[in-house]
Amino acid sequence: MSETVYPSGRTAYLLVDPYNDFLSDGGKVYPLIKPIADEVGLLDNLRKLDRAARKHGLPVVFVPHRRWEPGDYEGWSHPNPNQMKVFHGHHFARGEWGGDWHPEFAPKPGDIVVKEHWGSSGFANTDLDFRLKQQGITHVIIAGLLANTCIECTGRYASEMGYHVTLVRDATAAFKPEMMHSAHELNGPTFAHAIVTTDELVARLGGA
Repeated sequence: MSETVYPSGRTAYLLVDPYNDFLSDGGKVYPLIKPIADEVGLLDNLRKLDRAARKHGLPVVFVPHRRWEPGDYEGWSHPNPNQMKVFHGHHFARGEWGGDWHPEFAPKPGDIVVKEHWGSSGFANTDLDFRLKQQGITHVIIAGLLANTCIECTGRYASEMGYHVTLVRDATAAFKPEMMHSAHELNGPTFAHAIVTTDELVARLGGA
């Protein structure tokens, strides 16, 4: 395991897109990630991370995708393929159950909820960087959905902006095993400072 030390007061836990559509039975996207989510123990690992982050006083930062609303992406010159999926599938619709937080991973008093991202990066066109800098954060631990899109893009952007980046390989999921492999074995090592399991990270936080 990486010998990364997570400095107190300078490390934040970023939870990306914990919506019902992604994480709950009956969610629009959940059936597509369920095989891998079950294989890696996604929900249990997100529970472990939530407990560990709060126990050790890490800021918990919610990094939400844009909740679809009527009119979104209409008239855009260059909506990307994922945005077109949202356009056609109305994923994470505002005001609907699918766009609500999964009940176990909803913000609690004192948590930070940043502006919704339109694309894959939690930083682009949001206040995430500003909010982290206001907290003096230098290290970010990133978990949530999806491994090869929002997690990878948010992590890569964070690295470009000078943050120390940790990916948690079993606290995320994707549509295919090949996407998980790419996220953690091919692409992740080019920008992430640590790629760990949930248990490894929890142990490291406990020893900090």
